[in-house]
Amino acid sequence: MMDLVERDGLYYKKFTEVPFTGKITGITQGAFRNGKKDGPWVVFHDNGQLRDKGTYKDGKEEGPWIYYHENGQLQSKGTWKDGMFDDPWVVYHKNGQLWSKGTWKDGTSVGLWVQYHENGQLWWKGTYKDGEQDGPWVFYWDNGQIWEKGTYKDGKKEGPWVSYWDNGQLLSKGTYKDGKKVGP
Repeated sequence: MMDLVERDGLYYKKFTEVPFTGKITGITQGAFRNGKKDGPWVVFHDNGQLRDKGTYKDGKEEGPWIYYHENGQLQSKGTWKDGMFDDPWVVYHKNGQLWSKGTWKDGTSVGLWVQYHENGQLWWKGTYKDGEQDGPWVFYWDNGQIWEKGTYKDGKKEGPWVSYWDNGQLLSKGTYKDGKKVGP
């Protein structure tokens, strides 16, 4: 890709005015059609390990993609639709432990999502509606104790919220309205 330059969303060979059509090889391998990425693509880390593998259609990610950490461990996998996250996605820590999983719809988080600490303990779980936190949410310390819990409405804290120290002792309580604390 060193011989290509991007201008206005299209790729050109250096010193030309014609959008590039052809294949590239090396650490990044794939094809271009009329200046846009098109077809199967693979990218490697500097150490030779596979980094990304998927397909472009008319310059946008399309279909299943898989990503790897530099150590070879799976980093994430999911589906793209017209260049946006779509359907379930799963992401992993470098040590192989599950990091997060949830569903996207047209690039927006929807439904139940969960995220985990690197030690495998649940970090948080909650639901999204149209990309905003919405409904009950619970956050956890890395020792498994509840850190905070409450409800979101349209991405803002709503109603009673409770926070705890990592030993389970009560830290604070509060009532929220439209994201602002309004009472104890």
